[in-house]
Amino acid sequence: MPAHFGMIGLGTMGSNLVMNIADHGFEVCGYDRDEKQRKKLQEVAGDRPVTTAATPEEFVAALQTPRIIMLLVPAGKIVDTVIGEITPLLSKGDILIDGGNSHYTDTERRYAALRDSGFHFIGMGVSGGEEGARFGPSLMPGGNKESYELMRSILEAIAAKSDEGACVAYIGNAAAGHYTKMVHNGIEYAMMQLISEVYGILKYGAGVSNERMQQVFAEWNKAELQSFLVEITADIFLKKDDDTGNDLVDMILDKAKQKGTGLWTSQSALELNVPLPTIDSAVTMRYLSALKTERKKAANIYPGHTAEAHPDAEQLIAAARNALYMGFLLAYGQGLQLLTVASAQFNYDINIAEVIRVWKGGCIIRSAMLNDLRKAYTQDPSLSNLILSPVFSESLQKHRGDMVSLLQTAMASGLPAATFAATLSYFDAYCRERLPANLIQAQRDYFGAHTYERIDKEGVFHADWENKAPTVTPPNKDLQE
Repeated sequence: MPAHFGMIGLGTMGSNLVMNIADHGFEVCGYDRDEKQRKKLQEVAGDRPVTTAATPEEFVAALQTPRIIMLLVPAGKIVDTVIGEITPLLSKGDILIDGGNSHYTDTERRYAALRDSGFHFIGMGVSGGEEGARFGPSLMPGGNKESYELMRSILEAIAAKSDEGACVAYIGNAAAGHYTKMVHNGIEYAMMQLISEVYGILKYGAGVSNERMQQVFAEWNKAELQSFLVEITADIFLKKDDDTGNDLVDMILDKAKQKGTGLWTSQSALELNVPLPTIDSAVTMRYLSALKTERKKAANIYPGHTAEAHPDAEQLIAAARNALYMGFLLAYGQGLQLLTVASAQFNYDINIAEVIRVWKGGCIIRSAMLNDLRKAYTQDPSLSNLILSPVFSESLQKHRGDMVSLLQTAMASGLPAATFAATLSYFDAYCRERLPANLIQAQRDYFGAHTYERIDKEGVFHADWENKAPTVTPPNKDLQE
């Protein structure tokens, strides 16, 4: 019998998704150039309705029409290569899904190239890691609505389930799915960095043990901070190192790696003039963590850099809880504001409340907080920033003081908390009617005649600043910003 679904790329994610699809009663055929991957899948599949193909021709012939084919291969040129190899073998009406972490601009290009080919092309974000792929991921398909409807039954069957149903929905036009997954990953960077900063401040600023840390995160996971990332953080403190018997977390080198999706989020936000300081600082701190050799040299040059703050550990834990809640909330808010702006800019037509629903299960950033976020955007679909929502105004006002307390301990102890600091400054700036940017505009007009606007009348103005030149030597008149 022809297979209902084809999978190209049988690595960890691909093979786990194959198993997931087969477990829901769909026949699947997998293709991978690596014979070992094909054999491994067949061994694991057992008596499930799974077959493999040794060539692209054999693979395409094994699928029922219209064919549904998903690519789970590394992002970049290899996706174009696979599409180039497979499309000559396809028929009109067949569906190609790129389920990898492709950059949204590549997805835009591929979507445009295939739009008039007779094939359906879908760029789909997949979140949840290997466990999510196996037992239920969060799925973010974009392209056109007709393409999604052709495969909706399969996607709804294999997706994670929340109290609001399957964690999949048609996200929007063209590259909306991959753009949404990119933003998801940017939020993920921020949440992970915020957790790590709390860990660092509690451990090195207040001497909180790993055992107590485990209790704290486990307790937090039972209330308003309930989330996948807080849950696994609690688990991490329980793991012992097989070689030394020490806590494994203490034996891991403090160099955080990345695959670039956080950077992409920051880049796109800068291009769209959307401030994302929480996400930006999280990306920067990963880069800084990689400078291990330089950091060791600096630590020897400044041996007295770390001071002893001696805070009350339990009071600091209480402050950290509220600060982390505020940090998480504003990380979500910044990401969702970027999605809102990008949707309008690129004509994606993204429903933000639906994106939040899709994130409620299966994905890395799933949390109880998403329930209130969905409520806020359902009540006001035009909401530009959750800071403006009455759903969150009371808690943001209440928790600001705790974030300040956490940062005071960090600064007194010489401990980095860049993401919390950026988050607090973002909140304070957003909530302040007047910022000191008027001085920046004066400077720009002084050295580059860039003009300025006034607070008392309409129009664009330029001043003859040299008549009021400072007594020091003025800067080069030809200097341009």
